[in-house]
Amino acid sequence: MEVKWGSLPQAQWEEFHSAQHGALQQSWRYGEALLALGVRVHRAMVWQDDRLVALAQFVCKRWLGYLSVASCSRGPVWHPDVTAQQRSAVYKRLRQSLPVPWLKVPLFSPDRSQAQLDPIEIQGMSRVMTGYATVLLDLTQTLPALKAGLDGKWRNRLNKALSNDHIRCHVQPSLKRCDWLLGKELDQREAKKFHGLPTQFVQAYIAAAADHRQAFAVAYAEVGKNTIAGMLFLIHGRVASYHMGWADEQGRQLSAHNALLWASVIHLKGLGLEVLDLGGVNTHDLPGISRFKLGTGGQAITLAGTYF
Repeated sequence: MEVKWGSLPQAQWEEFHSAQHGALQQSWRYGEALLALGVRVHRAMVWQDDRLVALAQFVCKRWLGYLSVASCSRGPVWHPDVTAQQRSAVYKRLRQSLPVPWLKVPLFSPDRSQAQLDPIEIQGMSRVMTGYATVLLDLTQTLPALKAGLDGKWRNRLNKALSNDHIRCHVQPSLKRCDWLLGKELDQREAKKFHGLPTQFVQAYIAAAADHRQAFAVAYAEVGKNTIAGMLFLIHGRVASYHMGWADEQGRQLSAHNALLWASVIHLKGLGLEVLDLGGVNTHDLPGISRFKLGTGGQAITLAGTYF
């Protein structure tokens, strides 16, 4: 087994990542965007008998001047034929060869649920944080099947919004609309006192694409001359990840987000994407948003957590 760090072939990374429906945090553009913002990123490709078996992208920080914390979020990305014993060996080799100064603290957050993890795979590792929850929507289904899978109340709100002739929905890779929506995101972060990735991350992510139209999509709803709601999706391989949304009072009353998400599903399917990752679900702190995501009928999954 060989672990290669440093100058790695981007095309091969993206091909493997796409084939395995890798998460946003393990995509090449995610790493490039963080590098552009001055964040240290290390990437590894793992080979077994001349076959690529895993990818791992680490985001690195120094703590207290002497701790090198390297986080592999929703990774590594595995070839489907890799056994639990091989995964265990890969974790060990990555920890040993990670090119950061001592004392190093490598953290792994597998992109699978606790039930999907074989105890052999994580033998010798300790869970230090509970898992992230999300909803994954299978876009390979037909539109009638996707609509049938919606929660009844969700579908009723969608039908009501779609029957309103005053609501116009658009989905497109518009840089102008993206900047406008990021401005709304800053406003709502300030109003609600919450934090997230810097909004400059999105511009850096889009700039890292050879064709910006393949990196994102903005959905927005209009009534007359007013824009009442918006959503932003980041595209990586065969997957799109929901990044943020906004709606004003009229948008909420008219269920504009239901119409926007449905329009986005149609658009993303048209691009040939196979999975829509709807992002974090937290029914305790964000019950409304969580119910909205769960109402799509996608697969709710709680990841296993973070291991050291």
